[in-house]
Amino acid sequence: MEDMVNHPKHYDGPCECIDAIEYSLTPEEFVGYLKGAAFKYMWRHNYKGVPCEDMSKATWYLNKLGEI
Repeated sequence: MEDMVNHPKHYDGPCECIDAIEYSLTPEEFVGYLKGAAFKYMWRHNYKGVPCEDMSKATWYLNKLGEI
């Protein structure tokens, strides 16, 4: 079964998308990106049909933010 939170197939490539985003932004911009992404998933979690998955994605971004 595909892990839609940690390794979705649509992000397969030579590097992880999140790494490319981080490398293309300043540290301050990347923090803003992480906060915005977490907010987006929390905002829409009841509207896409898989609330638990969206909340898990929000948690993933918050955890990434906590690593900084």
